[in-house]
Amino acid sequence: MADTAEKLGHRVILEKLPNGLRVCLVPKPGFQQVFAAFGTPYGSIDNSFRRRGESDFHVVPDGIAHFLEHKMFESPEGDVFSEFARRGASANAFTTFDQTTYLFSCTDAVTENLQTLLDFVQSPYFTPESVEKEKGIIAQEIRMYDDSPERRGFFELLRSLYHAHPVRIEIAGTVESIQKITADLLYLCYGTFYHPAQMMLVVVGGFDADQVLDVVRANQAAKSFDPAPDVERQYPAEPPTVARDRAEVRLALSQPYVLVGWKDARTGLTGPDLLRQEVLTGVILDTLFGRSSEAYQRWIDEGLMDEHFSWEYEVTPGYGHTVIGGTIPDPARWEQELEAVVTTACERGLDGEAFERCRRKAVGRFITSLDSAPFIGRGILSYAFKGADLLDTVTALESITLEEANARLREHLASERRAVSIVWPT
Repeated sequence: MADTAEKLGHRVILEKLPNGLRVCLVPKPGFQQVFAAFGTPYGSIDNSFRRRGESDFHVVPDGIAHFLEHKMFESPEGDVFSEFARRGASANAFTTFDQTTYLFSCTDAVTENLQTLLDFVQSPYFTPESVEKEKGIIAQEIRMYDDSPERRGFFELLRSLYHAHPVRIEIAGTVESIQKITADLLYLCYGTFYHPAQMMLVVVGGFDADQVLDVVRANQAAKSFDPAPDVERQYPAEPPTVARDRAEVRLALSQPYVLVGWKDARTGLTGPDLLRQEVLTGVILDTLFGRSSEAYQRWIDEGLMDEHFSWEYEVTPGYGHTVIGGTIPDPARWEQELEAVVTTACERGLDGEAFERCRRKAVGRFITSLDSAPFIGRGILSYAFKGADLLDTVTALESITLEEANARLREHLASERRAVSIVWPT
């Protein structure tokens, strides 16, 4: 039986099917769009694992989770994209460090598109020939990443922050690593991480909840699955220090691209604790570096950066980091300015009015985002895999205080856990 709750004016229906698949429906009356996401907590960092009864760990090539995502759209009948397009649906997929998600959005033929989504993700089809062909396609993608200042700068920064954790490795792998991928290895990873008991389906938008739930139940009941594997993932020990404090490379661009990052000392969090740390850190960063901050306005006025400057904080149970930066004409001067801003904030604390303004702004921005079915769908899925609930975000934001923000600021933005990545023009 499904459980139903009301959160922030949204009806949320949750059910766990007999095969273990979690289903979350968020019907939004009056919406034309329907967004569906079907995902598994399996990403690029999961390259060493073993299953129940196995004594040794499987160590698979870097980039295999992303490679598997690409291959899932192939079937003996052809490309699944064309099936979605025929019904006017837009389909896609993405792989992150810790998650793989398949999705579509549509305004019609909801149940048909939903069955297509479930069927192709649960029907792997790999041949040695198609795997070899895909290697050339993904190798081209990797080379494009290598020529991107933003992507190159970001991963040079991660390789500076982390000594050994696989978050430092490009999600797509390397041209060399993907050559080791075989159809057998893809089936191994699929069988390990794509069991319904490990996955979740989220559907948001204008649809009949009872009809959709009946369709999903029937679809899954008609299929047979092996018992869910008990999977142990293995990650290397990661010291709290940064691997190096600076990385510099050269690419064809007009002005330097600079990123500064801080490695998180507070890891191992899940559920509400993880969500709370994420929103607290986000409000701190917005207070210091957001568009309404004194530092942002001064740096723009003095030409130290352009309007594409941004900040980002990412946290999972296994790692966390802050990244800020953008196009910086004079990196040395901006680094000095940045250090002064952070040092002053740590010594004096955040401005109380600015912190409260950013906290209220975060609440408003989140509530406004709930008008977007994709935002809700992706967010529910991503947080569920971390044991948290996207719709608890407002509660978390309303509970954070200036006192704990100042303590978190001093803990997180410590100079010994900071690294710099600069992409210079050739």
